[in-house]
Amino acid sequence: MGQKKDLTGSEKSKIVRYLAEGCSSLKIAKLLKRDHRTIKRFIQNSQQGCKKRVEKPRRKITAHELRKVKHAAAKMPLATSLAIFQSCNITGVPKSTRCAILRDMAEVRKAERRPPLNKTHKLKCQDWAKKYLKTDFSKVLWTDEMRVSLDGPDGWARNWIGEGQRAPVRLRRQQGGGGVLVWAGIIKDELVGPFRVEDGVKLNSQSYCQFLEDTFFKQWYRKKSASFKKNMIFMQDNAPSHASKYSTAWLARKGIKEEKLMTWPPCSPDLNPIENLWSIIKCEIYKEGKQYTSLNSVWEAVVAAARNVDGEQIKTLTESMDGRLLSVLAKKGGYIGR
Repeated sequence: MGQKKDLTGSEKSKIVRYLAEGCSSLKIAKLLKRDHRTIKRFIQNSQQGCKKRVEKPRRKITAHELRKVKHAAAKMPLATSLAIFQSCNITGVPKSTRCAILRDMAEVRKAERRPPLNKTHKLKCQDWAKKYLKTDFSKVLWTDEMRVSLDGPDGWARNWIGEGQRAPVRLRRQQGGGGVLVWAGIIKDELVGPFRVEDGVKLNSQSYCQFLEDTFFKQWYRKKSASFKKNMIFMQDNAPSHASKYSTAWLARKGIKEEKLMTWPPCSPDLNPIENLWSIIKCEIYKEGKQYTSLNSVWEAVVAAARNVDGEQIKTLTESMDGRLLSVLAKKGGYIGR
């Protein structure tokens, strides 16, 4: 029986299992056909390496210092633990202790994304809410575009990984991978679209109007009755391609003008219920950290997810407008969330 210096991972696992079953080192050596001294050396080294970790005591923080840290953490929510403690003139505290103290009074959360509303924006939001407070929102067509990428909003995902399991592999693209621009609308309990903007097309005033002509007007609007067209109000945000003189004049020639074209306050995505529809679709197509390998596959996923959105969900979104307008007035034009 020749002596070998190194044991393989499989052999080490077998030694542990045999020891748990009560086998002696000599018997294990015979079962694995290895030198007895090699087996004994592995067992001795394993026992020496399993030293119990000794928890070091935390540096004591006085009640006064703790109050200062709490105040600084509230004042600097995006700062590191080191910056927070330094602002309180508390030094000599290791990172593990700093984080443990902060965990007792706070939690790590992502910063909320909000539009940059100034005083003028808020006044315009209030004026908009007052103007449309008595509007029948079941007649409003809410429209917007959404870009979907191959890897999801953040390009990464976190998962619950069981002990002993490997984390799933995610594709890492050297040059990104691009995405698909999608346009859709909702009115009452109906979904209009979604329609895909041709790859590589940048939506300026001319291409936006041509896109609406080829999709919205030819495939949906032209099928509606004259009474429906007479009462429908068309909503779009203030993107340059939407609010330009060219687009406004083009829509007017289509009969969408004056009171039939809703004015929109600046920096107000939280007021558009279709933004909630985009959230529903993205949660579906990117669930469990799903990624896509082609633009066509992610577009097919968008179509499938949109098909699964029922009329009741859409109706809930469109009927939420009365509450949103009241919230705008209550917050004096401030951000209301979604």
